[in-house]
Amino acid sequence: MDPHVFHQLSLIAFFAWIGLGADGLSSSCYGPEEAFLSLGAHSHLALWLTLMVIGTVFLLSASYSQIIEAFPSGGGGYLVATKLLGPVPGVVSGCALLVDYILTIAISIASAMDAIFSFMPHGCIEWKFTAALVCLLILIILNLRGVKESVIVLTPIFLIFVFTHIFFIFYGIFTHGSGLPALVTDAVTDTRTGIHDLGFFAVAVVLFRAFALGGGTFTGIEAVSNGVQILREPRVATAKKTMFYMAASLSFTAGGLLINYLLNNVHSVPGHTLNATLIEQFTFTWKGGHALFLITMISEGALLIVAAQTGFLDGPRVMANMALDRWLPRRFTNLSERLVMKDGILLMGVMALAMLWYTHASVRILIVMYSINVFLTFTLSQLGMVLHWLQNKGRGWVHGFIVNSTGMLLTLGILIMTAVIKFSEGGWVTLVVTGAFIFVCVLVRRHYHKTLIALRELNQVLGDLALPETVTPPVKQLHAPTAVLMVGGYNGIGIHSILAIQRFFPGHFKNIVFLSAGIIDSGRFKGRAELDALMRSVEQDLAKYVKLANKLGLYADCKAGLGTDVIQELDLLCQQAALEWDKKVYFMGQLAFEGETFWTRLLHNQTSFALQRKLLFNGLEAVILPIRLSLDKK
Repeated sequence: MDPHVFHQLSLIAFFAWIGLGADGLSSSCYGPEEAFLSLGAHSHLALWLTLMVIGTVFLLSASYSQIIEAFPSGGGGYLVATKLLGPVPGVVSGCALLVDYILTIAISIASAMDAIFSFMPHGCIEWKFTAALVCLLILIILNLRGVKESVIVLTPIFLIFVFTHIFFIFYGIFTHGSGLPALVTDAVTDTRTGIHDLGFFAVAVVLFRAFALGGGTFTGIEAVSNGVQILREPRVATAKKTMFYMAASLSFTAGGLLINYLLNNVHSVPGHTLNATLIEQFTFTWKGGHALFLITMISEGALLIVAAQTGFLDGPRVMANMALDRWLPRRFTNLSERLVMKDGILLMGVMALAMLWYTHASVRILIVMYSINVFLTFTLSQLGMVLHWLQNKGRGWVHGFIVNSTGMLLTLGILIMTAVIKFSEGGWVTLVVTGAFIFVCVLVRRHYHKTLIALRELNQVLGDLALPETVTPPVKQLHAPTAVLMVGGYNGIGIHSILAIQRFFPGHFKNIVFLSAGIIDSGRFKGRAELDALMRSVEQDLAKYVKLANKLGLYADCKAGLGTDVIQELDLLCQQAALEWDKKVYFMGQLAFEGETFWTRLLHNQTSFALQRKLLFNGLEAVILPIRLSLDKK
């Protein structure tokens, strides 16, 4: 409740550029390389490829800036698709984003190991996969400690990468300054010759194929719109500034590297990345050049590790948004005591580990899997914004429509070409994994829907109880038997629990105390105003229970609290109640499904059982009241 907490945890544009934008900037370590190598013997097309890359970066950046303005509360591709296209495209986009962020972690770590092992002795290559797994485990632990700490720790690494790569890009271009006019002339001449010999369509296919296969260059641009929630107020202005930082740095780095590959005639060397080969060419004859080479490559590998942060930052937030819409288990919205979504971080880490294990940390395979999901999300987001502009023809809608429709056609083309060309080289895997995610989400949503209908009927039956009006509430009997009941919202479960206590112990309890903990999850952790509103809501629900208990002839009291852990907060409230009441028994309701399965245990928390164990260990009597539900007919 400290008003400074949100300010301390939020990120200014500079740190957001590191924590969120590093994913986009780091893609210059593998995206341009894949695009340049895909040109094959037609390397002269790299000049046009550079222009296409720079233009696409700024086009997508402008598009996502518009998304940020339209959806200032954040949510990114999932929220855009859900709000503008409907729940089905929304869950497709959300699942694609989840797999995207899992692959962000995997490919960033795999590429980091490629960069680092580029300068290691050849015999060390057998340890690369092990090093990738160890790096991933360290990042999981670091992220469980909290977002801001991990960003600050990695800031110096990010800055070293930026300064070293700016230096080498400028050096590579200016040392060939006299050859730049000839480069343009040769590119135009070679392109005309290629069109004459192969035909315009064939040359266009070669160029666009390389552009599509280098689509990993554009990954990460959507990260800012997905992470608006953690930005410093005013969030929209901070997000747009972060987006500009990312677009400028990515276009300069990716475009500069492509030009340098062409100017310096860089070729693939086994065990080396193209960046390592290029920088080694520059520093080979310099005094102290090897040390600068090592610093540059270490910073490149380290930046890729920073980029893995994006998966750990934004992946759990997408999961939380989907969980709030009942596509995923509700536990993914919960914050830990470190104010991070622990379950989401752990799941992202385990899935990234599986991806690294399956591909054996191969960047060539991971980049294909990565690109497909990125551009699926891009396309759905752009389509949603196109429909938005057509339906809301306000000021500037023509400009917005042109930007988003152009972006949609471009990203759709890249998606189709990548999926078709690389279907057998990892493309089918990402489609299967994404499809499996969608299938699981549909099953989760269907179960929650059935449960909601059953609970709604329970609420309706118990909410229409005919109770006498009482003029004065019963008198408090401090030393009489007291029932302490845990409730969560004014609903049929709570009412059912009160009636069950009366039915099982008729006339025994003279007092009843209601305890309720408002849980600060990802949907509410946005500012002090949201927490105040949550506390008011909890207190209003408790007041309704007190009034109902008075009508049943019981003295009633209540206690409310806020926390990030429901068990911890309820345990604290129970301890407070234990000090106030002499003869007390604690009660809590628990949904009991007919034919309980793994599915019901997974999707419905076991708070009651965990709290009962804690209370019994502390010497307090605790009883679980079953709330029976049958979903077979729902």
